[in-house]
Amino acid sequence: MKKVILLGRPNVGKSSLFNRLARARIAITSEVAGTTRDVNKTEINIDDRECLLIDSGGLDESSKLFAAVQKRSLAEANEADIIVFMVDGKLYADEIDKKLFYAINRLGKPTALVVNKVDGKRDEERAKDFISFGAKKLFEISVSHNSGTDELCEWIYSHLEPAKTSIEDDESIEDFLADFDESLLESDESDEGSESLRNSRFKSNIDYENKAIKVGIIGRVNVGKSSLLNALVGQNRSVVSDIAGTTIDPVNEKISVNDGNKEREMEFIDTAGIRRRGKIEGIEKYALNRTQKMLENADIAVLVLDSAEGINELDERIAGLVCQFNLGVIIVLNKWDLKGGDDKEFDKMSREIRDKFKFLAYAPIISLSATSKKRVEKLKELICAVYKNYTIKLPTSRLNEVIAAATKAHPIPREHGRAVRIYYAAQFDTAAPKIALVMNKPKCLHFSYLRYLQNQLRASFELGGTPVILVPRGRGKSKDENNE
Repeated sequence: MKKVILLGRPNVGKSSLFNRLARARIAITSEVAGTTRDVNKTEINIDDRECLLIDSGGLDESSKLFAAVQKRSLAEANEADIIVFMVDGKLYADEIDKKLFYAINRLGKPTALVVNKVDGKRDEERAKDFISFGAKKLFEISVSHNSGTDELCEWIYSHLEPAKTSIEDDESIEDFLADFDESLLESDESDEGSESLRNSRFKSNIDYENKAIKVGIIGRVNVGKSSLLNALVGQNRSVVSDIAGTTIDPVNEKISVNDGNKEREMEFIDTAGIRRRGKIEGIEKYALNRTQKMLENADIAVLVLDSAEGINELDERIAGLVCQFNLGVIIVLNKWDLKGGDDKEFDKMSREIRDKFKFLAYAPIISLSATSKKRVEKLKELICAVYKNYTIKLPTSRLNEVIAAATKAHPIPREHGRAVRIYYAAQFDTAAPKIALVMNKPKCLHFSYLRYLQNQLRASFELGGTPVILVPRGRGKSKDENNE
């Protein structure tokens, strides 16, 4: 797939054009120069051809942070196939833009000069000044008014690979439901609730065996999330600096890892660090919103803690945010080299985490150093293991055996003298595992008993790192009716 990168100085409209071409609000845009600090990537279609569109940070050396951003952008440009160099049509051409454009041209790649913010006659006159750059392709556009972008897309299209077509057989519903053990259903064939359950089992028809594992890296500011992303992907993908809040946009990168006997793709997303609500300023408010949207689409959250500083209240709140989205979770104690901890210190911190993050009791804990890359490979192995548990399909017969044994060992408390019974259990979805408990009084199953059943399931199956969602349901009723 061809890579198309948007380059230019800060505040020329790169992120706005990126969002326009992607037809989605992916990059954060604002009037603040330098809003984009990392590289954003997304796959787009231009008519029937695909490309990887890349939004880069502004080319600027006015500060240590911006110099790091420029270095990252130019490195990405060197790997790109097509370059769109953008300038501000509200300003006259200057020597800085010209020198940058000439330097980019020396890469010898198809390069277009795009004059953005051409919104009226005066802007059109001013844009003529950029002819002096000698660009082979010059486009005058206005992203905000969506003018001129069609011509730019046609030029990009001409440099893309022709589309390839393939035909795949759809998985039949018989194959989809093949492992459902209907002999365990203690009800008539006409039972409406059982029929609904059979038809809804494994609602999400997704090939979890072959899809990329989406891993969100989350934590408060300056705990080393960007350094961890760079260590995981083996390159300086995310801009790292001592300035808290360097990362604004979520930064994603895919790598291939060995998972047993096969190669598996992982997509890592480095998110903006989260501050206390009273300290969130300006564009960081947008960053927090993007972080939450990222978690909605992730499979696994890697919660990064600063082992040198210890755990604070904000860490607990962020852990609660992760729990809210029912993701697979791994807790990472970063900067372990600075901590200088041994096994006893690790056990001490683990007990503190278990005490404060009781709702993440199922999450494995690993210590590592992102800067020295110590135990980073171990984290990749752990991600594969947690993902396997997160997408597991439990054997129906074994599932019912565990539930039956649990209720026999510790019967469900009676409701007003009447017995509360679980007739059978059936998993109806994965990622995370969702299990329906079909019973006579679903509203009478106390949350403490649900937690007991979850613990029994964890003791019987490999479910480390994943939440287990139990849904009490009455027979002969729809799911919606049970939730009323």
